[in-house]
Amino acid sequence: MVNFVNNKHLVFGIIGIIIALSVSITTVTFGVLVPILLIGVVLATLYFFVVFKDPKIGFWVYVVYCFIVPFLLRHNDDIKFGNFIDILLFIPWIAILFSGRKYNLAKLNNDYVYLVGFWGVINILQLFNPQAVSIMGWLHEVRFTMLNWLLIAPLAFILLDTRKDLNNFLKLIIILSVISTIYGMKQLFLGVSAGEQAWLESGPKFTHVLFGQLRVFSFYTDAGQFGASQAHIGLIALILAFGPFKRWKKICLFICAGILLYGMLISGTRGALFALVSGGAAAIFLSKKFKIFIIGSLALLCFIAFLKYTTIGQGSYQIRRLRTALNPEDASLNVRFENQQKLRTILADLPFGGGVGVSGSNGTLYNPDKILSTIPPDSYWVKVWVMYGITGMTIWFIINMYLIGKCCGIVWRIRDDSLRVKLIALTSGSIGIFICSYGNEVINGFPSSVIVYLSWGLVIYSQKYIDDKQESAGTDSAEKNSSAVVTSTY
Repeated sequence: MVNFVNNKHLVFGIIGIIIALSVSITTVTFGVLVPILLIGVVLATLYFFVVFKDPKIGFWVYVVYCFIVPFLLRHNDDIKFGNFIDILLFIPWIAILFSGRKYNLAKLNNDYVYLVGFWGVINILQLFNPQAVSIMGWLHEVRFTMLNWLLIAPLAFILLDTRKDLNNFLKLIIILSVISTIYGMKQLFLGVSAGEQAWLESGPKFTHVLFGQLRVFSFYTDAGQFGASQAHIGLIALILAFGPFKRWKKICLFICAGILLYGMLISGTRGALFALVSGGAAAIFLSKKFKIFIIGSLALLCFIAFLKYTTIGQGSYQIRRLRTALNPEDASLNVRFENQQKLRTILADLPFGGGVGVSGSNGTLYNPDKILSTIPPDSYWVKVWVMYGITGMTIWFIINMYLIGKCCGIVWRIRDDSLRVKLIALTSGSIGIFICSYGNEVINGFPSSVIVYLSWGLVIYSQKYIDDKQESAGTDSAEKNSSAVVTSTY
């Protein structure tokens, strides 16, 4: 009898039979709704079991979900897929907190976590903003401005704290981004799906179909997010392609970079150019190699000159669209400047801004009575200024610049070549997204926010990576022969 019970295969088989019979009986008795709910409960229970055993799996699922959630939303209006984003992020945290001493929470004693926590306090204090914005507007907006950052930043220190995790993170975001570009090519050449067409007709067609040409948006919330993200990950792949890795890996990375930069082009997102140029300039500087600095700088200048002073490729809509990013007389650019002038006048007497949730889509939905909600920010920098005022904007800017500067300082001192090039890629990519966010709401959107916030944590924690002899599993052969990781201390 004991052997019978201990036979796990037999136990799982009996459980499977019981579930199958339960589904059959409930289908006959109540129809399909109850069985669907039953199956959902079973799957959720299994997911909880797997994540509680290994919270990393839960976080990887969360990253994948952040890439595809807009696609799910466009194809099903009945299920609130957006709410699952927060749930999927909370589950690994619950697993960590209930795991006892398996995870060392003392690692959270660092300036990155403190700064993000301070930004969280600023957001909570905004509840007392005298402009009295909608609580629902604050709640929906703070998910993106603070909560995701607050929950993601610490994970690099207590969950994704090995070289293997760093490698898996890079592989995952590059693979998912390449898949996104391939799907974007499907949209461009074969057409959008019925759900995507309905989404376009509901309003976005005005900005996503210009002169009969689709601005590709793939799985993302819009073409702006898609283009900036492809430039971001394309730059990461390109930087890694120059790293000390095996030839077949370098070839694969070059191919991925080419695909992703093509994705940037077909998005028609002009601001993505600045993510590419600023991030590329940062990578060239951080390389500390004079030859690369000269050649890379010349390549960037030639690329800008090609767009600014030639008409080569003008027959391509994507290249024509990209060229307008360097045109100071562009009509849409001037409209943005006019909006900023209006906002400057209104915010002159609002040092703490109009309140979290007063600007952008949440402002339109939850605060339509506020004048600030009627003026589009067209930029995340501007949106922060509108919501938090010059005081909050200054704090936010200093926090971001401190983190970027810290990451650059860490990368500058690392001796391990293979690790260094990975951290250069992450740091440069985050700089590109930060700069690009002046023109679009990018750094607060999915998946860019997850990638940037985690990138900073991974770079900062890189100073704590243990010796390669203990963490060589799954890394490149070049990494296996590395010696010390860094020269600086945390």
